[in-house]
Amino acid sequence: MGSDGRRTSLDFAACLDHLANTLLPDAGKIVLVMDNLNTHKEASLYEAFPPEKARPLCERFEMHWTPKRGSWLDMAEIEIGLLGRTCLNRRIGSVEEFTNEAKADLARKNEESKVINLAVH
Repeated sequence: MGSDGRRTSLDFAACLDHLANTLLPDAGKIVLVMDNLNTHKEASLYEAFPPEKARPLCERFEMHWTPKRGSWLDMAEIEIGLLGRTCLNRRIGSVEEFTNEAKADLARKNEESKVINLAVH
C-alpha cells in the first residue's frame, strides 16, 4: 500500500511479482479472480516493470474479473459478515459447536429467504 494509504497500480504490480516469483515460483499458470478496481489490470505490470519483466509475468497470470454489480463475491462477503455478527460474535469452544451454529444459522436464513440487494443507490 502506498504511503498515503491508497492502493496504487505499482502496489498491485509488486503484489503480483511477489506472488509469482516468491510465493509460487514453480507455478506455470496462476489464476486470479479479482474485482474491477482500476489498478487490477495487466497494464500495471508494464507501468511498474520494464517489458522484459512485465511480459513473462503477464503470461503466467490468467485473470478473471467479477461483474461490476451483483457478483457472487459480493454476496459471499455479505454472508460472511452476517455470519460474523449472528454466529461468530462470541467464543465458540470447538469445531463441532461451530459447525452446528453455522448450520443452524444457515437453516434460519433459508427459512426466511431474504434477497440480497446489491443495487447502488
